[in-house]
Amino acid sequence: MRTHRWYAATAVALLLSGCGGAPESDSTTGKAAALTKEQVGRTLPDDEVMTGWKQSFQPTAVEMDKLSRWQACPVKGNAGCENSRFFGAATFRRENPFASVTFQVVAYDSEQAAQDAYDVLWDGYYCNQASQTGQRAKTLKLGPIGDEHDARLGTSGFHGEPGAVTQTRVGTTLLWTMESAAHKGDIDEDSVRGLATMLAKRSQQAQNGNEPSAALNG
Repeated sequence: MRTHRWYAATAVALLLSGCGGAPESDSTTGKAAALTKEQVGRTLPDDEVMTGWKQSFQPTAVEMDKLSRWQACPVKGNAGCENSRFFGAATFRRENPFASVTFQVVAYDSEQAAQDAYDVLWDGYYCNQASQTGQRAKTLKLGPIGDEHDARLGTSGFHGEPGAVTQTRVGTTLLWTMESAAHKGDIDEDSVRGLATMLAKRSQQAQNGNEPSAALNG
């Protein structure tokens, strides 16, 4: 059951749980505007703002079509992609310690459409990414980010490789970060939170009609 109006004082808490929803945040004070394809592309981070990381897949935004619906909404009937307009993705890698992260953005035609899709996609697919976070992943509190958010942090694979998945709604957009590494400790709560926060800020800046400028370390 989703808890409303969660406050930053509990931001560092980690709770063992299933896919139950995380709280809504009261941090969003900007507009909820439908983004253009160009704005989605600019919302995605690039090398300039990803200090310590390097692009391995160039930020790309496309109109929502059959292929991008299967990538963003890989559930029965592509549920969750209704009234979506554009899809964007970018992938980066970090060498020391090694890690990779993929960012995804889905832009909807209204805030209501994004809100309606939120639980469909989190409960129906992203929360259950055992290949990314393992069966015993923990719920990670991100802090006052966006209008709604969820995150899972855990380990998978033979050697306990760490991984994390976050989903955030900011106005008319749904946002994801999917992070993985090779060794225990190479991903931590702060890195997961930082990546998700940056992407959420960039989406809000775009919806406010500004050039996205939020950076990983600032």
